[in-house]
Amino acid sequence: MPTPDLLDPRKEHTLVLIKPDGFRRGLTGEILRRIEQKGYVLKGLKIKKAPLALLEEHYEEHIERHYFPALAEYMMEGPLVAIVAEGDRVIEGLRIMAGATNPTLANPGTIRGDLGRDWGPDAVQNVVHTSDSPTSAIREISLWFPELAYDESGESAL
Repeated sequence: MPTPDLLDPRKEHTLVLIKPDGFRRGLTGEILRRIEQKGYVLKGLKIKKAPLALLEEHYEEHIERHYFPALAEYMMEGPLVAIVAEGDRVIEGLRIMAGATNPTLANPGTIRGDLGRDWGPDAVQNVVHTSDSPTSAIREISLWFPELAYDESGESAL
């Protein structure tokens, strides 16, 4: 379990989720290797099953969309890996490393381009989620790692 003193307040932090398809297919090590090889530091790591209430909070902007039930079902189909990564411009860097949301359109060399699958409109398995902004990262980390509880300045609230 991470502790707040492990987070460097001078660095940026982001949430990465290795989705159930990635965990089930044994891709966790490969994804972690890519994150660390890029120079980012793992500051939190846990394997868990995502309850619907957590997914509703995490994907709050999508909850009214037609695809949310399928997304929630996909995210609850098995364990996933939640990660807090730290580094300079880590949010932007991991978004680039992840690639386009649709694995078919993601460039080769990206996580989704190399490892994701697109099996129709209800079966896109894009392997990872990454925070899309500093504000989202803070909110998402507080949901998945409440023990870290830090504010928008990046300072620990604990």
